Parts: sequence; C-alpha cells; structure tokens
Amino acid sequence: MRMTDENKRQNPFFQPYGTPHDTAPFDRITLADFEEAMLEGIRREDEQIDKLVNNPAKPTFDNTIINVDDEKDGSGYYDLLSRVSSVFFNLLSAETNDEMDALAQKMSPLLTKHANDIRLNERLFERIRYVHQHHRRLTPEEKMLLDNCYDGFVRSGALLDAAGKERLRQLTEEASMLGLQFSQNLLKENKAFTLHLTDEADLDGLPDTAREAAAQAASEQGLEGWVITLDTPSYSPFMTYSTRRDLREKLYMAKNTECIHDNSENNLEICRRLINIRRELAQLLGYKTYADYVLKHRMAGNVRNVYKLFNDLIAAYKPTAQKEVAAIEKMAQKLEGRDFKLEPWDFSYYSHKLQLQRYNLDAEMLRPYFELSKVIDGVFGLANRLYGITFRENKDIPVYHPDVKAYEVFDRDGSYLAVFYADFHPRKGKQGGAWMTEYQGQWMERLDVRKPFGPDNMKNVRPHVSVVMNLTKPTAEKPALLTLGEVETFLHEFGHSLHGMFANTRFESLSGTSVWWDFVELPSQFMENFAIEKEFLRTFAYHYQTGEPLPDELIGRIVRSRNFNVAYACMRQVSFGLLDMAYYTKKTAFTDDIIPFEKQAWAKAMVLPQLPDTCMTVQFSHIMAGGYAAGYYSYKWAEVLDADAFAVFKREGIFNPSTAQRFRDCILSKGGTENPMTLYKRFKGGEPTIDALLKRNGIKATKTR
Repeated sequence: MRMTDENKRQNPFFQPYGTPHDTAPFDRITLADFEEAMLEGIRREDEQIDKLVNNPAKPTFDNTIINVDDEKDGSGYYDLLSRVSSVFFNLLSAETNDEMDALAQKMSPLLTKHANDIRLNERLFERIRYVHQHHRRLTPEEKMLLDNCYDGFVRSGALLDAAGKERLRQLTEEASMLGLQFSQNLLKENKAFTLHLTDEADLDGLPDTAREAAAQAASEQGLEGWVITLDTPSYSPFMTYSTRRDLREKLYMAKNTECIHDNSENNLEICRRLINIRRELAQLLGYKTYADYVLKHRMAGNVRNVYKLFNDLIAAYKPTAQKEVAAIEKMAQKLEGRDFKLEPWDFSYYSHKLQLQRYNLDAEMLRPYFELSKVIDGVFGLANRLYGITFRENKDIPVYHPDVKAYEVFDRDGSYLAVFYADFHPRKGKQGGAWMTEYQGQWMERLDVRKPFGPDNMKNVRPHVSVVMNLTKPTAEKPALLTLGEVETFLHEFGHSLHGMFANTRFESLSGTSVWWDFVELPSQFMENFAIEKEFLRTFAYHYQTGEPLPDELIGRIVRSRNFNVAYACMRQVSFGLLDMAYYTKKTAFTDDIIPFEKQAWAKAMVLPQLPDTCMTVQFSHIMAGGYAAGYYSYKWAEVLDADAFAVFKREGIFNPSTAQRFRDCILSKGGTENPMTLYKRFKGGEPTIDALLKRNGIKATKTR
C-alpha cells in the first residue's frame, strides 16, 4: 500500500473508488485510512439503526428486515463498514505487518461491541420479532432471509435478560481478541523458524527444485547456503526427500511444537479459554454444548449424526489405513534394518519410497508439466469448458502485492460476471494454507430506494472474489513448477471461487458461499476430481522446456496411484474431526491439560505413533480462529457429497455442458437461499450416499449414511 501526504488526500474509502468495477484501490490505501473508515462506518451504521428503530411506521419485511440486512442503496454511505472491514481483515491474513496487527488488536473489541450493540438492541429485535410473526406473502428467498435474521438475533442473545446480555458481551469480546491473538501468535511462530544449512551434504536427497528454492530463501534473507522454512512448499519436499533423518526430525518437531513453547506466542491457555468461552456462550443461549449450538444450522443436524459419519468412516477405512502404514514400515525396515521403528518424521520419506516402488511415480516427475502459468490456463479452460466463462487479466485493477493477479471474468454471453484475484506464493506477512475470500459479495441493488424492488428497479452487483494460496515460488533458474497436490489445492480454492462468482441472489447475506458450513466444501472438493482426468490434463500439462505433453503412461500411473494412502489420509481427517468434537461437546468447564487430552481425543482414528511433546490444537486455526469450531467434520461430510456429485458427471460425461449447467443452476448460483439438501436433490434427483466415495477410494461399501 502506497503512503501519501495526508494533507493532500482524502480517505479512499469515503469516495467512489474510480477503479475498474469499483475494486478496492489498494494502491491508494494507507494504514491510517482503515481506522478512520471503520470508526466512521460504525457511526453511520448506528445512525441507520437509530432511524430504523424510530420509524413510526408498522414494522414490515421491507422497512425492517431488508434494512437490517443492509440492502445497498448505491451510495456506499451505509455499507462503508463492510467495505473497509473486508479489505482490512483480508489483508490481515494475506499481507500483514506489525502495524496492522496492532491496529487489529485495537479495533477488534470496538467492532465486536458494535455488532453486539446491534444484535442486543431490544427495540430493533421487537420490530424483527413482529415481522417474523406478521408478514406478507414472501418468496422462498425472502422467507429464508427473515428466518435467518430472526434466528440470528436469537442466537446472538436477543432473548436473554439484562445480566445474560451483559455476560454475552463480555464473552464475545474476549473471544474476538483471543481468536485474533491465536492467529497472530501462529504466524509469528511459523515465520520465526528457519533451518539454515551451509553444508551441501545436508541437502542429500533433495531434488533440484527444493535446492534452488532453499538457496533463494537464503539469498532473500541475506544468508549464505540454504534455508528451509515451515511454509508448505519448503517443508513438504524436505520431509519427503531428505535422507537426513536427524534434520527431518528437527523440522518435524519445529512444525509440531509451534505455539507450545514458553514464550509470548504460546497458545495453550488461549485455546483452553476459547473452548470454555464457546461452551459458556452455548449454555447461556440454552444449548447443552457448543456443538449442539453449531449443528442446529448444519446438514448433519446433531452430534449423533457427526459421530455416525466418523464411526462409519473408521469402520470402512481404518483396517486399510493400518495396512498402508504397515507396508510403509516394512519398506523402511527393508532399507534400514528389521529393528527400525517408523516415527512421524519418517512417514513422508518412506511413503515416497514405497510409492516409487509400486507405481514408479514421484511428485518431481510431474513438476515440469505443471508450470504455474499453464496450470492457470488449464483451470480457467476447465471453467470455460464446463460453464462457458472466460478470464482476462486486467492490470488496471489495483492489487495489494506483486504476486497477485487480477482478472475480469465474463459469462458465456460475454457479459461481465466477476473480478477474480489470485495470490499464489508464500511470503513473510501471509498466513499458511489456502483459502477463498471476497472483497465484495453479490446482491441485487435497488436503483431507486423510493420505489419497490423489481426487474425495472434493480442492478445485479457482481462479486470480487479472491483465492489465496502458498504454492511453490519461481526461482532464478526455473518458473513456478507445482506438484499435483498443489494443482489440487488450486482446483479446490477455485471451486470455492466459482461458488462466489456464480452467485445470483437478491440478498448479499444469502449469496455465494453464504451456506451451511458442511455444504460449503462441496463446490471446492468437487473440482479436485478433475485433477487426474486425462482429458483435463491434456489441456495444459506440457513440459515447460520441451513442450511435450504429459505422457499417457505417466497419466496412467497417476490414476493407478490415486488411492495410495487414501485410507491413512481419511483417518487423519477423521482424527482432526474427533479432536474438534471432543472440545466442543464438553458440558462442563474444560480444565484438562490440552496435550494429553488431544492424544486421547483422536486416538480412535490414529494409525501412527503419537509423540507426547507435540500439539496440533495450538495451531488448529480452523477450530480456534477460523470459524470451523464444532464443524471440522464438514470436510468429510462434503466429501461424501462431492464424490456422489462427480459420479453424476462420470455417468453423464465429465464435461457435459447440460450437467454442468444443472450444477450451476441448482447449487453454485443459489447460495443459501434454500436448504442445501433441497438444492442437492434438485441437482441429482435424490439424496447422496457414501457409496460413491467408497467406490472412488477403492473401499468396499459396507455402510451407507
């Protein structure tokens, strides 16, 4: 973000952006702009709520619910807070610094208090409750908005007495600060560790791509030799290829002891407190546990169904997972001796050896065919083939970092559909992992707020979506060459972005990915299925030097190896889900020591030895700071859906345009306007079963859900 003379400029959030498609003017925003705009945004929303509760007219859906949902009027006056907040908090994850972290610590309590002031406004809730009980005939989408609005206020404490409301305020404000501190601690711990190597012998086993990346990382830090970091593109190749077991152990322990050291970044007490805050919040609102509170608005419905899914998966997959681990240990003992004991830092290394033996397949064999610019072409081409949409980079759209590319997206008929940002590589101020987010959602704007909403008085405001990833960086010698796993990550996040870009609903709070969280992963995981389809790979997988296509024989090996360690991967995900549910089904205060509690909570799904001095919880952002608390099972729940949905495409043709259009019309464009099972059955013609997943994974179908 470019700094400018504050005496000669206006806050860019206070005026029309004047950018293509009204995109965020990253090149004009300064740090001071955020605080000023957030404070003004709070003031404007308070003004709006004050007008609403003092409206002498009888409460109606149109003068109350729509206004609470913040239907935009085109002026940008009342939606200032959402505009500045989306930019600030997205950058806090993708491009932060110490000054932004400090501002987040300052502003988060104010923003939480403001949200509570709205949700706990008794006069406002009385209007909403009246409309909920007395309303005109509503469309299904309007009814969903009304129900969500009413229930949202109730679930935020609107029915509590004064003491209950005050306690809720205290708990939510504390949780907001702790979640922020959790994330900041994790980022600092992650970036603080480097493995600096100066002896080339320490690189034994590493492929050229990993060596070049490590040399570049050292150079960027002004160091001689090579640097290995905990960022996935650096960490994973080292754990897979390095022959130095001692260094693998050092790296593994650094990764798996983040935020449990005796320093200011320790997250143990933060996690314990977050677990207890959420339990107390749920019980304050009349639920036995936080999981009961969360699952009321999920496809799973209740704790029993979540555990049924886990138990079905354990029964179906764990025996195979144990055989997979035994085969890897046998391989290790064959190479190292009968007394060799497989440790967690050995798993990737010897798993790779076994994969080579069985399939003659290695991630490095594929990298030359997955050059990033070609992968981008392939992913965009897939969207074109399925849905007819096209992407065009527009360098006039401001971006927040040179790594970021901005695209205009056009629909089949040539009309403008969305803006798409792609942020590809790890860097100092960026959280690990990969995610999709929005800088602007989609909604239908009334052109004249004095007139009724209708076809002649509306504008379809299109979304600005972004995918943020940590993919392999280019080096001085080579362009960015991805692994197949990174291609799958790109497809996954791109699936989320399609859900956002195809949004076509009236209300922003129901559009795009604003769906139940065990449904939101369906569009993303569905897209991963294409990664091993020959017809898709043929569109972009060409050797970056020779231009030769990915050989049929190599594609065959990819397909044959698809289910290598698939049961182990399933048990790993189930273990995370069990840990999540163990914390959030607590009915009494959580006082346990987190590390041993964690070991016990997920033991049922474990197939590798557990180490007593490692901890996942303190870096488990999904369930502590990322909104997946009591919801991590969603990935496996949605995997059942994505396998079932892709089976429809396999029957009808994976590029069948009518099938793709049905998927778009029934699911991708509908957002949260209807119950997700209703949407899914409309697409498929029936409910999903676990059979397609078991078949895809090569596991016999023994149970159905």
